[in-house]
Amino acid sequence: MFLDFLGHMLFAANYGYFRDELYYIEAGHHLAAGYVDFPPAIAVFAALLRVLAGDSLVAIHLVPAIASSLIVLLTGLMARQLGGKRFAQILAATASLVAITFLATGSIFSMDSLDELWWTLGAYVVVLILKQERPWLWPLFGLVAGIGLATKLTMLFFGLALVVGMLLTPARRNFKSGWIWLGGAISFAFLVPYAFWNLANGWPTFQFWASYAGESGGPLAFLSGQLLGMNPLTLPLTLTGLYFYLRTPSGRLYRALGWTFIVLLTLLTLLGAKPYFLSPAYPLLYAGGAVAIERFGGRAWGFFKPTYTALLFLSGLLLAPLAMPILPPATFVRTYGLLSGSGNVSAGQTASGAFPQNLGDRFGWERMTRTVAGVYKTLPARERSEACIFTSNYGEASALNFLGKKYALPPTISGHNNYYLWGPGSCNGKTMITVGIARKDIEKGYSRVKRRATIRCRYCVPYENDLPVYVATGPKEPLREIWPQAKHYD
Repeated sequence: MFLDFLGHMLFAANYGYFRDELYYIEAGHHLAAGYVDFPPAIAVFAALLRVLAGDSLVAIHLVPAIASSLIVLLTGLMARQLGGKRFAQILAATASLVAITFLATGSIFSMDSLDELWWTLGAYVVVLILKQERPWLWPLFGLVAGIGLATKLTMLFFGLALVVGMLLTPARRNFKSGWIWLGGAISFAFLVPYAFWNLANGWPTFQFWASYAGESGGPLAFLSGQLLGMNPLTLPLTLTGLYFYLRTPSGRLYRALGWTFIVLLTLLTLLGAKPYFLSPAYPLLYAGGAVAIERFGGRAWGFFKPTYTALLFLSGLLLAPLAMPILPPATFVRTYGLLSGSGNVSAGQTASGAFPQNLGDRFGWERMTRTVAGVYKTLPARERSEACIFTSNYGEASALNFLGKKYALPPTISGHNNYYLWGPGSCNGKTMITVGIARKDIEKGYSRVKRRATIRCRYCVPYENDLPVYVATGPKEPLREIWPQAKHYD
């Protein structure tokens, strides 16, 4: 646990802010019961962090580092509850420590690292319930699941799969207890504010997910992403974990958890979900697999067990630079650049830059901000006094709002996701600096459009390189009247 936390914090200030980190920080300035593309919890965390520790790179990375280290701890504790001794606990914890997806999310302030923690904690509570026949713990599970739902809606998949897994096994007797229904009510109570927020805003989250589903790579991409995203060397442990739950006498009591994973795998494969959506379900397999391996006998197994654990740890050291901002950029490109495509596959991304998207999206924001600031300063005084900035996506808008303060830049707006709902604010649209918008699209709303700069970055994701910066004046219609045309949820 401590090793995981220390590893993430050692490199917490490397590279720069990740795109989504900037977006969540901005959301923390617009607290609400919901957002187009995420529930409110991450924005609340961002707002609290700003008050308690600030929003430096080190400060915001405390949260994912703690979440990641707790996942490692809980995986080991789960193995102990399943009957594992010291070796099983160490092996299970090591598997979570070296999982590439966990290494990546543990270095990014996002809802994903917290989502993984709530799934793992929920699975641990279920193990306690099944082992000790404590149905009164279901409200605790409901609380964990509810916090998970307020963090990311994928907790719904885990809840549904768990219900099916229990119905397929003797654990179905839990449904005779009122405690489990109380737990369900508690969890869904956390969704009520988000549901009302969506109702009040025209159900934007449904529109977002409809578009998001169309961007998935399909079932084959999802399945291949499992092997790459969770570290190929953990595959034997994963399969052994399924065997433990579904075939061994020791795992019979927890058979519902084995079926939970199978249901999740089947459901998310058919949906063609992002590969990392399944990652929070792996700790329960690591725990079960570690217990089964510990109990294998024979002299050969006595050699294999420590060797396998050591190889797992070594693989984590070797693969960590693909997930975390460890190496200097030029060194990474020379040594790991050819593997960037594999990193993107495991995360369900299609970017093809020198870095995988989880790293590449930390570059270029400072250069973009300086470039836009340079354009802004060259404007005549009258245009500068009424200028605002419009970008193609939330990453650009969030970076300019956050990093542009030291350049005294005007507000940045966008039609992307929740920026659309935040609206144009005080911007009157008379003088607009645009970033990443095609000239033909700008000319639909402005009579005078001039290209003033091009944003270039060496290591950033390809779609943030060679971006045009235009200055548009002479609006054909008031900005608020054409604002609905700016909306895009994806």
